[in-house]
Amino acid sequence: MSNLRLLGLAFGIIGLISTFLIYRGPKWNRFNFIFLSLFNLSLIVVTINPDSINFLRDLLALQEHQRGRLLALLILSNIFLLFFSFYSRSRIEHLRLQFDKLIRRMGVVAIEEAVALKDEIRPIMVVIPSLNEADNLDHLLKLMPEDIEGVPVGALVVDDGSEDRTKEVAAQHGCMVVSNPINRGGGAALRLGCDILKSAGGDICVTMNADGQHQPAEIATLVAPLLKSEADFVIGSRVIGTREKDSLFRLVGVYTFGGLISLLLGQKITDPSSGFRPLR
Repeated sequence: MSNLRLLGLAFGIIGLISTFLIYRGPKWNRFNFIFLSLFNLSLIVVTINPDSINFLRDLLALQEHQRGRLLALLILSNIFLLFFSFYSRSRIEHLRLQFDKLIRRMGVVAIEEAVALKDEIRPIMVVIPSLNEADNLDHLLKLMPEDIEGVPVGALVVDDGSEDRTKEVAAQHGCMVVSNPINRGGGAALRLGCDILKSAGGDICVTMNADGQHQPAEIATLVAPLLKSEADFVIGSRVIGTREKDSLFRLVGVYTFGGLISLLLGQKITDPSSGFRPLR
């Protein structure tokens, strides 16, 4: 038996023993146990009897090659690795979604315990995800309208793990504030804000950024179609009208995706990725 086969046999035996030792107790996982056991058993069988993979070599039409069996093993191992990587990625995504639900639920419960939601929620609520935006919020929240066409307006600041005075500044301006224990990104912060409004029975949610690129004075224009029951969802456009110069890369993305979504919907959408939008 060659040194390579002896090495493979040793790895297979050690791997098989380790699989039983690791997964026989609290760490038991059926898929991992079966997968690793089969892998190590296959390694042991192949090193003891290389002819056992002749069928695979012949199936791949590699019998004429000098190292046909080795090539067949490499192809098979890559297929297994590809499958395992997809499986691992799906498991990670599942855990990510569960973690996302947990953090969002913690945020909803925390604010439910802190305030009487139905008393604090206004018919129009502006959700502002914020990460270290204390200075910008101090300016932005002063400009927030108290009502639009007689309909009261409120603001919910989602502090996304800030390390400055974001939470304190928002509270000073009379806003509802909920904090993520860690920074999770703007999308997760918006989902948390929507969860809270949904739990409280909110009517219209307006999402906007905290960095000053969205103007509170324009909220009334965006919300008007919803108040008139002409739309359930409006997207503020950075393309229509005048604007500051933007990067060419972003403009290409805006026009490309705007054209694609307009084609799919059969309705003109100029800026689908804008974060300034009201929805019912």
